[in-house]
Amino acid sequence: MAATRRMTVSQALIEFLAHQWTVDGEIRERTIPGVFGIFGHGNVAGVGQALKQLNVDQPDLMPYHQARNEQAMVHQSVGYARMHRRRGTFASTASVGPGATNMLTGAALATTNRLPALLLPSDTFATRVADPVLQQLEQPWDIGLTVNDAFRPLSKFFDRVQRPEQLYSIALGAMRVLTDPAETGAVTIALPEDVQAEMLDVPVAFLQDREWHIRRPLPEPGALARAVAAIRRAKRPFIVAGGGVIYSGAEEALKTLVEATGIPAGTTQAGGGSLVWDHPLYLGAVGATGTTAANRLASEADVVIGIGTRYSDFTTASRTAFRDPGVQFANINVAAFDAYKHGTQLPVLADARETLVALAGELAGHRVEGSYAERIAREKAEWDAAVDAAFAPSGRDLPGQPEIIGAVQSATAPEDVIVQAAGSLPGDLHKLWRVRDPLGYHVEYAYSCMGYEIAGGLGAKRGLMASGDDRDVIVMVGDGSYLMLNSELLTAVAEGIKVIVILIQNHGFASIGHLSETVGSERFGTKYRQYDAEARNFQGDEVLPVDLAMNARSYGMDVVEIAPGRGSIEALRAAVVAAKESDRATFIQVHSDPLIYAPDGEGWWDVPVPEVSTLESTRRARAEYERLRQAQRPLLGTEGAQ
Repeated sequence: MAATRRMTVSQALIEFLAHQWTVDGEIRERTIPGVFGIFGHGNVAGVGQALKQLNVDQPDLMPYHQARNEQAMVHQSVGYARMHRRRGTFASTASVGPGATNMLTGAALATTNRLPALLLPSDTFATRVADPVLQQLEQPWDIGLTVNDAFRPLSKFFDRVQRPEQLYSIALGAMRVLTDPAETGAVTIALPEDVQAEMLDVPVAFLQDREWHIRRPLPEPGALARAVAAIRRAKRPFIVAGGGVIYSGAEEALKTLVEATGIPAGTTQAGGGSLVWDHPLYLGAVGATGTTAANRLASEADVVIGIGTRYSDFTTASRTAFRDPGVQFANINVAAFDAYKHGTQLPVLADARETLVALAGELAGHRVEGSYAERIAREKAEWDAAVDAAFAPSGRDLPGQPEIIGAVQSATAPEDVIVQAAGSLPGDLHKLWRVRDPLGYHVEYAYSCMGYEIAGGLGAKRGLMASGDDRDVIVMVGDGSYLMLNSELLTAVAEGIKVIVILIQNHGFASIGHLSETVGSERFGTKYRQYDAEARNFQGDEVLPVDLAMNARSYGMDVVEIAPGRGSIEALRAAVVAAKESDRATFIQVHSDPLIYAPDGEGWWDVPVPEVSTLESTRRARAEYERLRQAQRPLLGTEGAQ
């Protein structure tokens, strides 16, 4: 008879997770190196007790980390997963009710970004012996429905442990998805509070080390041959490098391919770091937040080679970026859902690195024409000069965001990691930040979640520390996003985790304020101002007396306040240098002028404008919208198919 151990469901699950290993070639690491948790009604006697028991019996087996917000726990997991190229992530345990639903935004973010995160929300009694319990949702048309069912559409895997015996198949199914290179994201195991504490005899084999090998599928010969033929015929090929390049560790393979063929590349937000900024064939960001260099060549491309990209509307500039009438898309992706996008008849369903290596071999001796190579160099030089001008000190009392980015860039090391997520910063960083390391750029822009930055940056730093990497993590955040979720600053202080947070204070929502102007809404509701009772809005000039530096100081952060003035940019640069030399978490506040924008990259984003309005500003915006929309194509990638 097989050996067993008598344990609760929670004890068995936590110990099982502690013995899971991800293997990627020669790399072997813990799939779940720790658990974030906020304990309350539902998990304090289940998962909480299991973590406590392990902390006493085997303290190194499954480390527990406190958090201040359940959403932020998932954000930390995602930041960690990005730094580990999806080989590892954290588990997050929450209580019944609001503790569980606080994780919904994090679940959506993880799944949208194709990054793994394990969620363990507590659930109400499976036995229903005490119905209705505290925080229980009751729907008379479906008594079995609980708030945890809201995770179903947000998760790549969802199941509920209704009986102890179900744990084995559920836990193994969850691990399969967490380590799946194509279908990963939020993995949710709902745990009823009574089942968490129930006993079962657990086979010892379930608790032993188990390895999950990352699949790196090779391209099928026929699919590869069709893509190669299209590339060889192309006069103006162009590469769109997405997050799949980073997750498969394909940067060197991409570099080899572009150098051998002369094909230029642009990157999505997730693909930042696929090539270093000064590589002669890297034209920078592509799409709505792209550079003129990348967007001009993308607009004329006859074959677009998409590598590990999901082709968001920002990447395609709302289907205006790729304008050649016969453009073809050769999509290389491990996920069929993404490989077949835009009607392509040239999908290559395979690992990015393996396919790039194969392409380099099949395209040996092939190079783009000399005139195209000259155009690439000319466009890159023009954009690099535009960035230099944007970074140049202006001497203004309130510098613009591009100048602030330039100052931070100049004070950081090549390997440092920039973290951002929402507002105007993602667009400016996508255009301007000169990425110098494959892991040096982490802008969460699939979900573009305000409040991700600090928690995600903390997770990124945890990921680096776990790898023995002491590079700095620089979190840049606007005041609007900071106010959404800043409590994990206390987590950084409590654990002595060094992050550098740079708050850009512009007293409002800079990005949406600018967008509001372009759609004719005149920045309504985007300024942080005292309420004007007579006008019944917040559009006045009286700025709110907020002191976010004091808020950060109250968490125990080291705080540097950069006063407005002609020397503010040099003071900011010096503050970043000092923060890098420190071993403590540092918060730096700098004031900006939100009306100074980054250089125009000739990209567009489709935000519909009302067709009728009493506002003249809206009518003008509608006319401009109609003009710009003329370049939009309802269908891409099929006209030129062979």
